[in-house]
This record gives sequence, structure tokens and C-alpha cells, in this order.
Amino acid sequence: MADESAVTVYNNNAISDPNKKNKSNFSVKVSLAQMLRGGAIVHVTNVDQAKIAESAGACCVMVSEPVQSGSGISRMVDPDVIKQIQRSVGVPVMAKARVGHFVEAQILEAVGVDYIDENELVAVADEDNYINKHNFQVPFVCGCRNLGEGLRRVREGAAMIRTQGDWSGSGDIVDTVRNVRDVMGKIRVLTNMDEDEVFAFAKELGAPYDILAQTKQMGRLPVVHFASGGIVTPADAALMLQLGCDGVFVGSEVFNSVDPYKTVRAIVHAVRNYNDAHILAKVSTGLNDAVAGGSEVTDAMTSLNLDDNNGGRY
Repeated sequence: MADESAVTVYNNNAISDPNKKNKSNFSVKVSLAQMLRGGAIVHVTNVDQAKIAESAGACCVMVSEPVQSGSGISRMVDPDVIKQIQRSVGVPVMAKARVGHFVEAQILEAVGVDYIDENELVAVADEDNYINKHNFQVPFVCGCRNLGEGLRRVREGAAMIRTQGDWSGSGDIVDTVRNVRDVMGKIRVLTNMDEDEVFAFAKELGAPYDILAQTKQMGRLPVVHFASGGIVTPADAALMLQLGCDGVFVGSEVFNSVDPYKTVRAIVHAVRNYNDAHILAKVSTGLNDAVAGGSEVTDAMTSLNLDDNNGGRY
């Protein structure tokens, strides 16, 4: 008998959705997420920043709250701010909801955002449960730091995975590189496994077996895969693409630069031409002080102190 489940075609391979009563076909949501492949998603906090990101070539804007210096809880952005940005730009608009807070997700869907990011860096509303993303028509983005976590989010209905690094605004990319390499390395190990070994590997990772088997067949994550955290230069963005990601998230700290348009535009060009060192050199020119206000990035680099006595894990 024919399988009645939803099927998403991705690079001539298929990922099945076992939930046959979804409000929205999972394949449609994955296809909507695929539209962002090869692009840069820029975090913005107001209309002016959203307009700059759009004019610089961002494929999507992520509406975020301004970075808080205190210990207050970060929550969903005011819907009025989201509506103002939606009226001002023509690119897709993404907004954050707290982990497990399905009511915030319901509000964002009602507001009409194009994507919802169930974001663990905003705050956690439910320590034990993520949102059942199959109950929504809008595509969800979820973060991960390893392959098992990413595949669990896909099983819950995530249409895009972002491998997460440091989002403190320091410009330190080391955590992002480590986590992306871990995900990609596990996938390479998986693709060389015998079929009988996948069961034990699924148990080791804590990943759903069927999604892991599809990952083995495809040789990549079964949904769009972005990197986020510490990406503030064209070289950072190109590095993520060369490591195997489909695109990058760019933090709102780029708007602290002397010329935010030039910085975002350079990152967009780097994503589109990540294998062309000549173009990367051209767009990187004149961006040494890109993140001004920018002692954070400088401090992040100098604080490594990679000498013989203080090598640490490096």
C-alpha cells in the first residue's frame, strides 16, 4: 500500500513525515526554508537596521531585542515592532520564541512572520519540552550544538537547523567552528558505516533512527543547515560555507560598525562567493575596524593569549 505520509524531496532524496494530520505539509515548510539557502540572515532590532540589511542583500531579517546588559529575561519581541518591520521591508521576517513556549509561537504565527526561531538563547520557558512544530503552518528554525540534538529537532518538525556558537556579541567564532566541525564529522563517520551499525550510532547520539538513516543516505542534514554565532567578517561567513553549511546568521553587532551597509554587503558577497579567494580578498578590504564600538572583537582575539604557558584547549 502506498505511503500516505508527507514526503519532502531534497537533492533527489526524501525525508518522510510520520504525522499525517499536520496542519501544514512538512514538505512545504522545508521547501520554504530551502529558499534561504546560500544567504545571510541578519539580526535587526529596528526598522532602520532592517532596511540596511535588505538593501545590502540579506535573504531574511531576524527581529531581535537589543542586547541586554543586565540579567533580565529575554522574551518574544513586541508584535508592533515586528509589524513595523514587515511593512518596511520586502524580505522574509523571522522572529524568536522561547524554547517550549508554544503560545509565543502562536502569537508570532498570528502576526504573520515568515519563520519562527525556537531560540534557546532568548530564554527557556519549558526545561523538558520543545514546541511541537508540526502543529504550526509556519516553518521553524532550531539550534543545535551536535548532530543528535539537531536530528531530534528535525523529528519535532524543525525545517531549518542552525549550528550554534557564541552569541554574546564578542565576535569569537571558535565555538561555532567547533560545533560545525563536530556535526559534519559525525555525518562523515555515519556515511561510512554499515547499515547494521546505524542502530548503535543512533543510540549513542540520542537521535531518531529513521532521521539518522536518511542523513546517512543523503550525506548531509535532511533540512537546511545554517551556522550562527561570532560571524562578523566575510572570512567568517566563507569559512562556515566551506565547512559545509548552507548559509549564516549575522549578529546585530555588525550595526556597530563604521559602515553597516558595507559590512553586511561584504558578508553577503562572501556567502555567495565563498570559494573564490580573490573576491573574498576584495570584499574584506577596508573592514579591519568593521565592528567598531568594537573593542569586544579585539578583546576576544587578544584574550586568547596563545603562548607556550597558556595554550589551553587550543
